[in-house]
Amino acid sequence: MMQRKPLNSVLIKPADADCNMACEYCFYLHKGELYPKRKVHRMNAQVLEELVRQVMRTGERMVSFNWQGGEPTLMGLDFYKKALAFEEQYGLSGQAVGNGFQTNGILINAEWCEFLKEYNFLVGLSLDGPQHVHDRYRHDRGGRPTWERVMKAAELMGRYDVAYNILAVVNDYSAKFAKETYSFLTKQAFPPRDVEKFLQFIPIVETDPETGRAASFSVSAEAFGRFLCEIFDCWLADFREGWPTVSVRFFDTVFHSYVGLESPECTAMRECGPYVVVEHNGDVYSCDFFVEPRWKLGSLLKGNLVEMLNSPRQQEFRHMKADLPQPCLKCRWLSICRGGCTKDRLRDPADKGLCHFCTSYKMFFEHADEQFRSLAEKWRKNH
Repeated sequence: MMQRKPLNSVLIKPADADCNMACEYCFYLHKGELYPKRKVHRMNAQVLEELVRQVMRTGERMVSFNWQGGEPTLMGLDFYKKALAFEEQYGLSGQAVGNGFQTNGILINAEWCEFLKEYNFLVGLSLDGPQHVHDRYRHDRGGRPTWERVMKAAELMGRYDVAYNILAVVNDYSAKFAKETYSFLTKQAFPPRDVEKFLQFIPIVETDPETGRAASFSVSAEAFGRFLCEIFDCWLADFREGWPTVSVRFFDTVFHSYVGLESPECTAMRECGPYVVVEHNGDVYSCDFFVEPRWKLGSLLKGNLVEMLNSPRQQEFRHMKADLPQPCLKCRWLSICRGGCTKDRLRDPADKGLCHFCTSYKMFFEHADEQFRSLAEKWRKNH
């Protein structure tokens, strides 16, 4: 009998794929086609209340709501004030709740900053790097560049002391500028005062519908491998008294493996699917990379989120990650990467079921292994 998984976290798409930007590499923009009856998609109060009620009443001592899109600021502040009111209404004594918020920054203003600060939202800001890198693919609906507006959002959040990290997509162009990107993000994209700096680099590979192969903006395995190695060297150079001063999510995930801790990131778990995705109308899916009919688990208006998380369909989804090709099973790095993200095995037929970034990770692990072993030894002595 399989152990039931607790519902600690939900990823929510309150505005579906609706966005005030039209990034060329976005994998979610076309998801609005699943709901063609309306051009504008917004979560209503009934769905919001039932979502919050179910999550808060799972009995878990710590839960988190992760608001994404599309662009979640399109919902307006009143929507999130209602969400917080429902969290308070349905929360249990002693229960901790966190709210995460992923935004392109275009609509962030002083009022948003005051709200995000007051209620301790952790914000993820999408910023690919310096202006020429960011504006390569990240345009608004009119085709205009967005870097200056995103930097204004970063400056405002820094001024209001909003906790934010930066998510940077690594594409065919940005991969050429690893050192420049790292320097820019760590020295210019955060407040000038001493704050914790959290970075996440997300390699992009999507399928070109015309060729069936990896789209032109996708980063190649070799290019991403070089990018990771260069970023790692920059990260090491920023150490102070032998410890990191910048958090890079992938490096943190790898480090967990070296000290025998469970991965904090689903891509490096034996099986994925530790959370569910809730769409604007209450439909529930296995993962935001798999918002498609095959992996629809149900509707929270008709069913229970915990039951859907532990349903046979979600178990099938989890097992799909664990079903690794033979080269993975014989790889010395399997215990660290676990075959990578499931979606990265499916975007380009040329990969033959292997992770598109298999070569990237091998390059990186060979480059960084000695340093991680040394850090792990130091960590054990202190713990």
